Amino acid sequence: MKSLSGKDGAGLKTELEALRREQFNLRMQGAMGQANQSHLAANTRKKIAQVKTFLQSKQSKA
Repeated sequence: MKSLSGKDGAGLKTELEALRREQFNLRMQGAMGQANQSHLAANTRKKIAQVKTFLQSKQSKA
């Protein structure tokens, strides 16, 4: 959370893109039966929600 609050809008957007790529890769691994750590998908979803929340709050303040 502290690392997100220090980033600007562009940094948060790049973080969001990276998390979405990670989520996609985890979904593909799950579909192929290669997912060893299924909890990572849930953690990634939570991180995406956090980044979206910070983006929304930064946009509303501007």
